[in-house]
Amino acid sequence: MASAPLKNCFHRDGAGFLWCEGVRVKSLQEDLSRRLPRPSCSPFYLYSLSQVRHNVSRYKEALKTLPNPHVLGYSLKANGNLEILKTLRAMGCGAVTVSGNEIRLALTAGFSPDSIVYNGNGKQDWELELAVRVNCLINVDSDFDLRHVRSAADTVRQRARVLIRINPDIDPRVHPYNSTGLASSKFGLECSQLPGLLEKVRRWPAQLQLVGLHCHLGSTITDVSLFRDVVSVVSAEMESVRSQGFHDLRYLNMGGGLGIDYLRQQDSTNPSPADLVSSIRDALTDKNICLILEPGRSIIGDAAILVTKVIGVKGNGKKRFVVTDGSMTEVIRPSLYSAYHHIQLTEPSQAEDPTEQEYDVVGPVCECGDFLGKDRTIPTPHEGCGLVVFDVGAYCSSMASNYNMRIRPAEVLVDGATWRFIRRPETLEDMTRCYTGLPPDSFSIQD
Repeated sequence: MASAPLKNCFHRDGAGFLWCEGVRVKSLQEDLSRRLPRPSCSPFYLYSLSQVRHNVSRYKEALKTLPNPHVLGYSLKANGNLEILKTLRAMGCGAVTVSGNEIRLALTAGFSPDSIVYNGNGKQDWELELAVRVNCLINVDSDFDLRHVRSAADTVRQRARVLIRINPDIDPRVHPYNSTGLASSKFGLECSQLPGLLEKVRRWPAQLQLVGLHCHLGSTITDVSLFRDVVSVVSAEMESVRSQGFHDLRYLNMGGGLGIDYLRQQDSTNPSPADLVSSIRDALTDKNICLILEPGRSIIGDAAILVTKVIGVKGNGKKRFVVTDGSMTEVIRPSLYSAYHHIQLTEPSQAEDPTEQEYDVVGPVCECGDFLGKDRTIPTPHEGCGLVVFDVGAYCSSMASNYNMRIRPAEVLVDGATWRFIRRPETLEDMTRCYTGLPPDSFSIQD
């Protein structure tokens, strides 16, 4: 895979150096090493603003071809960087959240409360009360969730706008951890359970306003016909529910999950937002339905790379390893899902013998599962050589950890030929702050 092409905002110059838009990555590494103390200068996440804008524009242009009203809701769990969120809000995106603190973050980023969707299979009371109070759309996940929403509406004395999440039992054919629409999923409910929930909604008109249905099959989906199946199933259910007197039913939330080209192959046939929209157009028979999409990965995934430095090269048995200062604490997906991320050097190798060989690219974390890529054919790098992991914009920084007391790294945004920090690197003081200022007394339980 070493010869896979670079796409979009990333390119190489004639001397073999990697660039992000108008910034040479090697030069940026050197600049950060002067501006930041060790260990804060490496690794770091590097984003392309033009790529983010391009990805949003592709969705918006595709959605314009539909006669239906629509909401493009960005899934915050993919990447919740505040500066990225402000950019997406300015481009007209809504926000899709899965926790109370994500709702708060969306509000901080300036999203209108009525453009915020709140999902989740285990919403807490305080989260529901916040969601009802600010008038979010709430996707109801179960019978107990509906009861909890009703209770929250009573508490804040405000009617809640709700959708009901149904599982069509369609197999998205992805990693099991990314599959969420099967009958056995912990999310949503089977269509056969819908009548029972509708009866409860009918009994609680002062607390609940049913405004739509929701479905989400999963993530990394590359067969857009599955999205058509979803829209067909949910459209039929909406027609049935409306016939039972629920005339406020307006939203068809089809979720997200469009995959991206992690392999970065020359002949990739990975579907685009236009392909997704084309697949569902004929299934939207009611032109008054407002369609909600919830993309995350396909908005931010390919807009970022993890920039690391090579610590050294070693061999054990028949295996050879490139050890970098980046690890599973910054990019957990390979360890968690056996996911593939393309890997390349940022510069020509200065090793004594820079010929291409097969390596496992690993980090310094004290786990055998700490790897960024296995069996990768790359030039043998010199110590200190730059190495990047591509397509880390989604589910990497948002899933980063402090395991082994590693600091979560800086996040840098490139806009043309300039760059700026959009998140500073953590410090040891950040990590230990929660251990300070504790009450000195011991407590006993008061019954």
